[in-house]
Order: sequence, then C-alpha cells, then structure tokens
Amino acid sequence: MKLKFILAVSAAVFSASTMSALAAEKVKVEYWSNSLSPKYDSTMKELTSKFNASQNEVEAVWVDVGWDAFQQKVITAVASGNVPALVNLPKPWMDQFAQSKMIQPISKQVAGFKNVYTPGAIQDATYVGDKQIYGMPWYQVTGVLFYNKDLFAKAGIKEEPKTFGDLLKVATQIKAKTGVSGFAPKLDEDTSGWFLYEGLDVVKDNKAVFNSPAHVKYIEQFKAAYAAGAFPKDVFKMQFEDRIAAYGAQKLAMFTDGAHAIKRTKTDSPKVYEGTGVAGFPIAGGKTPLGGFLFMWSVPTGAKNVDAAVKLGKFLTNDSSQLAFAKASSTFPSTYKSLDDVFFQAGAKSSDPVEKGTAVAATHIKASRTLTVTGLPDDVAMNKKLNEAIQEAITGRKPVKAALDEAAAFWNEKFAVAKK
Repeated sequence: MKLKFILAVSAAVFSASTMSALAAEKVKVEYWSNSLSPKYDSTMKELTSKFNASQNEVEAVWVDVGWDAFQQKVITAVASGNVPALVNLPKPWMDQFAQSKMIQPISKQVAGFKNVYTPGAIQDATYVGDKQIYGMPWYQVTGVLFYNKDLFAKAGIKEEPKTFGDLLKVATQIKAKTGVSGFAPKLDEDTSGWFLYEGLDVVKDNKAVFNSPAHVKYIEQFKAAYAAGAFPKDVFKMQFEDRIAAYGAQKLAMFTDGAHAIKRTKTDSPKVYEGTGVAGFPIAGGKTPLGGFLFMWSVPTGAKNVDAAVKLGKFLTNDSSQLAFAKASSTFPSTYKSLDDVFFQAGAKSSDPVEKGTAVAATHIKASRTLTVTGLPDDVAMNKKLNEAIQEAITGRKPVKAALDEAAAFWNEKFAVAKK
C-alpha cells in the first residue's frame, strides 16, 4: 500500500511539474496597438483573454502606445533588436516601414487565409515596391455621400449622382437654382488622393507625373465648379467641423465623410438630419470610393517568432474579433463575412441617415482603398507644394497647367536630391 501511495504521489508531482514547465515555456507575443487606450481597454483585454484561452503554446501581451510616440518607439525597438511580435500601423506608415525594412513581408504566412479580407484591404497591405504583403488588415473607414433632399428637390434633381462628373454637375445646378453651395471637396489636406481616386498616377519611376494632359483636364473640372459657386469660397480651409456646421446650417447641400459623421447634425440640426439622404460616394477611375483608411497588424523586422505573431494577427483579424472591435469603435472590419453581418446591414432600407449610412459604407468599403502617396523624400514640403498649386489652379490665380508644372518641377528636384 505504501509503495502504491508513493508511486501515485510521485506521478501527481511529476504531472504537476511537467504541466508547470510547459506553461512556463509558452511563447509570449507582445503586440502594440495605436492609441486605443483607455477607450477600448475592455475590448482589447477581452480579445487578448480569448486568444490566450485558446492557446497552449502562445501567450499574448497587449501594450498600447500613443499616436505621437508610436513611430519612434517602433524604430527604436527595431534598432535595439528587442521588438514586439506585432505593431498596429495605418497604411501610410506601413509603406514607410516596408520601404525602410522596419517590418518584414508575410506573404507566405498569410497565403492560406488572405482571401477572407476584401481586395482593397489586401491591396492596402501590399507594398508596391516588392509586391509583398506586409500586414493583416484590421479596422477601416470610408466615406459616404450625405445630401439635403429638400435642396435636391428645389434644384430639380431627382437622382443621386452616379459618377464624380455627375456630382459636380449636381453641385453646380444646386448653386444655380437655390444659391446654396453644392459640395465641399476635401481640399484642406493631402490633395494627391484626388488624382488616385480618379485613377491617375501621381508618381511613376521616382518622377512626378501629375502635370499630364489628363491631370490638367481633371483639375479643370474643379476649377469650373469653383467658378460657378458650386464649392464654398473657403473650401480650402474647411475641415471636418466646418463641413458639418455648413451642412447643418443648410449652407452646403452635400458632403462626404464617415457613416457616423452625420450624428452631429442629428443633435444640432434635427430637421436637416431628418431630410438627409445617403448614397455611396461615386466610384471613379481608381475603382474605389473616397475616404478609405486602413489599419493593419504588421510584423517588425527582428521578431523572434513570426509564426506565433501571425497566429495572433490571424486571430485579431478574424471575423468575430473584427466584428467585436468594429462594434465598439464605430469603424468597419476588413473581412467579407463581418461586413455582411446584420449589425451593419440592418439599416439598408432605413430612412435614418446613420443606419442607412452604416449599411451603405459596409457595402462600398469592400472596394475601398487608402488613397495616399508614400515613399516621398520630403513628404511634408512636397504635399504642401502640390496643395498650394492645386489651390492656385482651382481659384484661377494660375493656369492649371502652369501650376501643376511648377509643383511637378519642385517634386522632381526633391527626387533628384534624394538620389545623390
């Protein structure tokens, strides 16, 4: 009896020590989110706990880093060789880090599940320099078109604009018939996105190409609309709050932004809100709506266990995890199945602008991409110069061709200096 008891105790002790050793050998994968704490602490902690509960060999550790400190913290980590398993990057930063070899390609690791993501999201996660995938798509936003149905009726407009050319014509007609500016395109920031939206290259072979006849013709459309009063005179200074305020005051007939942007109008101008129509922003030559912006999970260069990192990234970006975060954050997921969830699609036939806008955005976002030019040697100065040139061209202070030529020459000087 004593021998059996000793053997049983020994077996139990051995089993416990073995399990303890296995638990101690779990691979810890630290992942850095970007400015999500404290607002989304509960969601991120719940996702982390669910992942850890499903794993025997991997343990995730969530760390949130503020927006302003994020890039430098990643750079420092890569330089020291002490990197996290995953970092949460917006598309422009992903391109920059891929170009500078701060993150590593994961095309092979995600090949088996990349088809769950929308084509636009995968395109955003692909670096044009080497055609490799550098991220697992996560949350995103895109723009929809909000319009004042009463102003449309007064102007004799019976259909939503189907193309960008239609939108400019509608905006011009509204101004002519009602005296109200029709539309306020986002021209206060990176204007190169408008070229990409139209399907026009901005840079090709390290050379600015936005002064071609096609580019000139495109900007001429903006110039004509501005001259006709279709845009507010201060459109170049208008930011999000200004566009919302102008729309609520019925000084603007249409604007584009995220699906939940109209919530402000519901509070400030309930009658305008009730008379708001919603449509997908027209698809132009770039085959994408305007206003797309994607965040993704990337693996830094020097990560010790890429397979474990991708396993965590796959979990964070699966249908249920994406849906959970999207519900908490009023953003949109990047997988087909989660976008088709009733949470987003319930308002497809609703008369409520927020509900309808959510369904419209969830459908159109499947084609959405982030429209940005990356890899510029001096992006701040170069984008500033292009923005100024486009403003001069649209307002008529300079001929369109001359303004774009001047900006292209400035860009090409920057490219030439960078090559030396």
